[in-house]
Order: sequence, then C-alpha cells, then structure tokens
Amino acid sequence: MRADPRVEDFIGDWRIAYFSMEVALRSEIPTYSGGLGVLAGDVVRSAADLGLPLVTVTLVSRAGYFRQELDAEGRQRELEDPWDPGQWAVPLDAKIGVPVEGRTVWVGGWLYVLVGHTGGRQPVVLLDTDLPENHPDDRRLTHHLYGGDESYRIKQEIVLGIGGVRMLRAVDFHIREYHLNEGHSAFLTLELLRTLARPEENLRPGEPRYDFPAVRALCNFTTHTPVEAGHDQFSYELVTRILGEAVDLATLKMLAGKERLNMTRLALSLSEYVNGVAKSHAEVSQLMFPGYVVRAITNGVHPFTWTAPPWRALYDRHIPGWGYEPELLRRVTCCVDDDEIWAAHERSRQDLIACIAERTGVAFDPARPIIGLARRMTAYKRIALLFEDEAELLAIAREWPFQIVIAGKAHPRDEAGKATIAALHRTMRQLGDRLPMAFLPDYDMDLALSLVSGSDLWLNTPLRPLEASGTSGMKAAFNGVPSLSVLDGWWVEGCIEGVTGWAIGDAGSSADGDAASLYQKLRERVLPLYHQDRAGWIAVMRGAIGQNAAFFHSHRMMRRYAAEAYIV
Repeated sequence: MRADPRVEDFIGDWRIAYFSMEVALRSEIPTYSGGLGVLAGDVVRSAADLGLPLVTVTLVSRAGYFRQELDAEGRQRELEDPWDPGQWAVPLDAKIGVPVEGRTVWVGGWLYVLVGHTGGRQPVVLLDTDLPENHPDDRRLTHHLYGGDESYRIKQEIVLGIGGVRMLRAVDFHIREYHLNEGHSAFLTLELLRTLARPEENLRPGEPRYDFPAVRALCNFTTHTPVEAGHDQFSYELVTRILGEAVDLATLKMLAGKERLNMTRLALSLSEYVNGVAKSHAEVSQLMFPGYVVRAITNGVHPFTWTAPPWRALYDRHIPGWGYEPELLRRVTCCVDDDEIWAAHERSRQDLIACIAERTGVAFDPARPIIGLARRMTAYKRIALLFEDEAELLAIAREWPFQIVIAGKAHPRDEAGKATIAALHRTMRQLGDRLPMAFLPDYDMDLALSLVSGSDLWLNTPLRPLEASGTSGMKAAFNGVPSLSVLDGWWVEGCIEGVTGWAIGDAGSSADGDAASLYQKLRERVLPLYHQDRAGWIAVMRGAIGQNAAFFHSHRMMRRYAAEAYIV
C-alpha cells in the first residue's frame, strides 16, 4: 500500500516529463497492455534507481486494459479489470480543462510514487476525467486503456497530451524537457506551440507566429513500432470537430501530414531528438519517415524487477552491486560455479511448473525442458509458427522430449488474434497426450516473471522486420534462459550463435524458411545440448547472463537518454 506521498516533495527541481499512454507500475495497477507499458514502467524504475529527475504522465485507466478469460475451447472473453486509485495514490489538488467538441472537459489527477528497490522515488501523475462536473460520457474517457472507437481514442490523446502539459503547470512541476513515449501524447506539442506562440499584434510582416525551434528544443520522441497500424492516424474532419483549432489547420497539415493527421509524424516534426528502440528498428523507421534523423537506443529491462528471487540471491552473493551496475554480471563467467547456476534455475523452474499445475491442471514433467513463448496474440508475432508442421514437431519430441508453455492476450478487436488463441487450444487438445502443452490465461507482470525465469528456452518468432525491439528475451537472460529467436529487433544485436542462444534463419533469409530453420535448430543443436551436455547448456546460460543481461538493461538505456537526449 502507499505511504501518503506529497507532490511538494517533487516540485522545485527541474524534471524531464515522460509521457506514455500506458505504464506498468505493478500487476495490481492494470494501467498497461503489453510491451510498451512494461518498457515505460522500467524507464521509471531505472530513473528511481539512478536518481534521474523524471515526472511521468499517463492515464489512470480505472477499468484497466482487460482481464482475459478463456473457455475450454480457447475463446477469449474480455472482462473489466478495475482498480481503485485511492488505494495506491493520492489526489492532486488541481483540475485543468481541455477542449473536446467545443466544451471543456475537466481533468483531475492522482500522484503515485514509484519507489525503487534501493529507495529512490519517482512521481507518476495519473490523469482522470471521472469527475462530477463532467458529462457521463466524458467521465469515462480515462476508464478503458485503448478502448472505444477513433473518437474515444483521440479524446484520450487530447487528455494525455494537452491535459498532461496543463496539469504539470497547474501543480507547478518545473519541466526542462518532454519525452514522448510513442505518438499517443503528440498533442502536447500543439499545446507547447500555442503557449509559446508570438502575439499576432507583435508580429513583423512575414514573421511566423509559431516558434517551432523552441518547441523542438523541448521535445524528445521515441517511436516503438515499424507496423503501419501502430501509428495513430485521424481524419482532419475528426480532429477539427473534436479538438478545434489548437493551431491553424494549414500549420497542422504541414507538421502532421497532408491527408490525415499522423501522430507519429507530428511528434517527429516537433522533436529535436528522435530514436528507435533497436539499431534495426531505427533503420526501418528512417525508411518509413524519410527526411527525419532517427537515432537508435536499444531497449533494456529493469534488472531487479525481471530477475527472479533465486537469481537475485545468487547475484547478491557473488556479484554485489549488480542491481545498480548490471555490467558486473559479466563476472558470472568466472565467479559462479555450475551447480549454483543450475540450482537457481531449478528453483525458478519448479515455481513455474507449480504455477502451470495450479492455473491449468496440466502436470509438466520436471525431467523435460520447457520451451516458453508469451506474446501479444497478433498476426506478425507468428505464435503459431512452432506448430506449422505438427508431424515434424512430434517427431522431434519423440527423439528429444520437451514441453511447451504459452501465454498472451489478443486485443479485443483483433479477431485474428483471438482465432490464434482458439487454434492453439485445438492443437493442445490434439497433441497433448504426445507433447505436453499449457496455455496460461491473463498474462501480466507477475506471470511474465514466472515464465521468463522458469522456462529452459525462450522462443520468439516475429515476422521480420516488424519486431521493433522485443524485451521478453532480455528478461529471460537475467534468469539464465537463452533465446531461440528470429533475427529481428534486439536479437540482431544480442544473438551470438551458440553462446547467448540461437538464431532462426538469418537476417537476409526468406520468412518462408523460418519454420524449417526452427525445427532444425531444435532437433540438431538446442535439444541435444540440453539432454546430453549439462555443462554445455550451462555455458550458454552463462552467455545469456554475461553477454545479454549485462548489456540489455534499462539502466544503460536511461543513461544514454540522459547523455544524448536530456542533457545536450
């Protein structure tokens, strides 16, 4: 529970305002849907550990994303996942208004203080329109994360971007710069343009009203997706009807696109520093948006959060200081013996097997390796690639026995994703007596930690080049779990074949051959090593820790943001 934080504890010093539509603060606070929100949460956690002066702005999302319920056929049902902000946060003594369809929608806020494992504290402002002075429809604007139609989405993004800037001013936070985590908060740039605009009566002939350089100097932007559907776009008719003219329409079209308002393009146009979330993603983004400079800061995960207790204890004994300087984990190659590494893994593995039995009734065999895969259930993630040739998969399982655990949610409007979950359940029923499998419902942060620490091998099979970064394999690495993954996103940088894990195909190969490559790696390299050479397998576990966990962490990521985006 909270300890009555005060906003006065955080005002006075200059801060970076970090805006994100979703932030994973903890499993009990369902203000996140997946990787974007979990990454945002790790940003805040690392800022707490490193003492970086951030203030995070997001929506309160009172009804959460959704709680996933699956029937026996694997049909997904979405249930509200409400939470009471009063149990975890304190109300802000401020209200601001934002324009919506010609009326004022009032926005309040809550202060949540994230406390790092070393005691560092970071303020998080949760914006809330559920106020008695608002119309019932407006009160629901901050209820559902990514809920409703285009109209609901654009209203949420007005609350986040414009409302967030106004709330920070009302509370008297001193903002040095703004960091936009994805394009959802790009309307904040329009609020900055408006407030920094030169009075028309003071303009000389030909002098622009808006101070674009001043706004750019204040803004940093991280784009997260190479998938076109991931970039919010709205018709200008809808924007004008709902938002009105925050800036004149001609200027808005110049900044955000001629035909439709593209939130990513708006953020790109008004941000001095722009980055993708992996080297390969920055290259893809540069091609998608020519004319902008897109740098690369590869994502990382929060060390303490994504390391299971048995591994934390192991590192504390042999590599003190690893939580603050994860680079020290390179010492795992010489400072920790094989028996202790395997013992830590076995304790995590036993916890996962118990979780599977409790949630599904499926009894996994402790003697068989566990292949784990957990993703958002959408087409480009290709969760079903492993089952493309069931006969081949069963043949491998007869020769080298293994078992499979899966988790993930489909977006409520993603019928193809829901169909994938149902298809996986059919496959489990058909193959279950020959190949043990389990699907764990309602994937959240706690379940994610169980999966990435208790699996023996982490599988990732996205369609290249649509994986911007991916972070689940990084989390697995902190728990000594190697990856078998398509060479996309972070794995292009993290894969050292046979040392940190294994690649499916290669960066230039056709996706048509990925299933064959996956089966070949399982049959010829991965499973024989696990079954026949325990010391060899532990050597790969060491590689995952010493090469990948030691580098792909959010402390390194945040130090780079501080040095390259915030300070310069």
